[in-house]
Amino acid sequence: MPGLKSWLAVATAIGICLGASLSTPATKDIKLLKENCPPNDVLFPVLPCGTFKLEEATIDDMQAAMNNGTLTSVQLVGCYVLRTFQTDLYINSLLQYNPDALSIAAQMDAERAAAKIRGPLHGIPFTVKDNIATKDQLETTAGSWALVGSLVPRDAHVVAKLREAGAVLFGKATLSEWADMRSNNYSEGYSARGGQCRSAYNLTVNPGGSSSGSAVGVAANAIAFSLGTETDGSVINPAMRNNMVGLKPTVGLTSRAGVIPESEHQDTVGTFGRTVRDAVYALDAIYGIDQRDEYTLAQEGKTPEDGYASYLATKAALKDAVFGIPWNSFWRYADPEQVRQLTALIKLIEDAGATIINGTEITDHERIVSPYGWDWDYGTNRGYPNESEYTVVKVDFYNNIKTYLSELENTNIRSLEDIVQFNYDNDDTEGGRPWPLGHPAFYSGQDGFLASLATKGIKDETYYQALNFTQSSTRNGIDDALTYKARKISGLLVPPDVAQAPQIAAQAGYPMITLPAGIHSVSGMGIGLGIMQTAYGEPELVKWGSAIEDLQKSTNTPYKRSLPQWRDCLKRNIPVYTVYEGSD
Repeated sequence: MPGLKSWLAVATAIGICLGASLSTPATKDIKLLKENCPPNDVLFPVLPCGTFKLEEATIDDMQAAMNNGTLTSVQLVGCYVLRTFQTDLYINSLLQYNPDALSIAAQMDAERAAAKIRGPLHGIPFTVKDNIATKDQLETTAGSWALVGSLVPRDAHVVAKLREAGAVLFGKATLSEWADMRSNNYSEGYSARGGQCRSAYNLTVNPGGSSSGSAVGVAANAIAFSLGTETDGSVINPAMRNNMVGLKPTVGLTSRAGVIPESEHQDTVGTFGRTVRDAVYALDAIYGIDQRDEYTLAQEGKTPEDGYASYLATKAALKDAVFGIPWNSFWRYADPEQVRQLTALIKLIEDAGATIINGTEITDHERIVSPYGWDWDYGTNRGYPNESEYTVVKVDFYNNIKTYLSELENTNIRSLEDIVQFNYDNDDTEGGRPWPLGHPAFYSGQDGFLASLATKGIKDETYYQALNFTQSSTRNGIDDALTYKARKISGLLVPPDVAQAPQIAAQAGYPMITLPAGIHSVSGMGIGLGIMQTAYGEPELVKWGSAIEDLQKSTNTPYKRSLPQWRDCLKRNIPVYTVYEGSD
């Protein structure tokens, strides 16, 4: 956004007036920075917000402080502005700041003063991925210059729901351009409009995508919570890599109306938080039926009357838990270091009373789970395009993006053909052609778009066979694995860094949660523990996820969330590295 950094400089002064100030590193610290980036204490300390401790503050902490008068929503926005200005040159998690944020916060403060509190998100700042529409002064572009200046008809349904809940829209988060649809070989977290998002855990390696900025901002204590979107792994992967909680709901639990689409069969809006409770508060605000998204009608009678927060639990609940381990389906592909850390955490869970059953496999996993890592065209690559997820996504995108674009005003971009031509016409920024003719961040150019373009959106026999196969095989596979000796178990524990796990859940349209569970010693990136469930199994994910988190926090285990280490903070490589994670 033109003038973003200068606007933040002005807003920094507001933050200072609200009770926080930026520290200046000493000479000896500057020398240290040239050799190594110290964790938090010199360049990236999370400053107090007046008398309130902002670092790792939960939503409940913020509400308590606002209720007792030691914090206001305006002050909270100002302090997050200050934190953004302090960190954004490094992590670039915020694409555009909302110039209305302070006025919205002031309104929420006035309502609180009048004893009108809308709920747990009242006055809490949040961001949304830049493919989620907002009808305000913000752009909605999916990170592409092609949609700059376009006008959306209304807020996305999930944004409207958060506004109703009293949350304060802080701005738009950076992302992988077009949510990873445009290219098959690219720099994760990069967009032409937003630049390269970087993880505060390591600024040189893959920050996770495509909801990169949403996860990175929350993990770096630059925002309270955020929304992202997932077609295949785009909530779970960045949450896991940034050592935080990511909750990806059942397809159709959260409306996609107003979200720049990929596939109607797999797209879902998910939440990011530093704790399970924070992620669940956000989910409670956004789920529900929306007439603009017919997929949400299926949730009728399948959601809790009192919301998902009513299922939050403590470690005591684990004595009743029975978890399955699909070892051959996923775990055997994990690197040795994460296996050691995750199995140590699972032993802790077992010691708390849970029953662990090894070998609860995904039915037909030998056929549907790629042994070579994440591959959404795995069916085609083994000779069966009628068994490939990508066969479906390519066709869906061609049609779904045309429907989305048809509602926009003030733009000539009306189809995938228009987007492709725009990228060719702006090769130096949008990388329409493969590198070295285009842009190094888009190494393969726009081959994803071209693959979709070649389908012309035709739903032929191969398309319907692929849709039926990917959905039925993965749903049956997960449901079978969740049944042990005719009894439904609490969930499947999986390593989400093995990307095939969230991929199978994505194809099924089933929910998944990832919890922070440690750090890779070589890269410094997060290790997650995932829980998979069947359709509308979010109550189980919330219950067991929060119980495991409570266990982690009440023990001295190292296998839990830790603060970013800001490794290689002085480097600016594009593309970011995709590196082997383990130490052995």
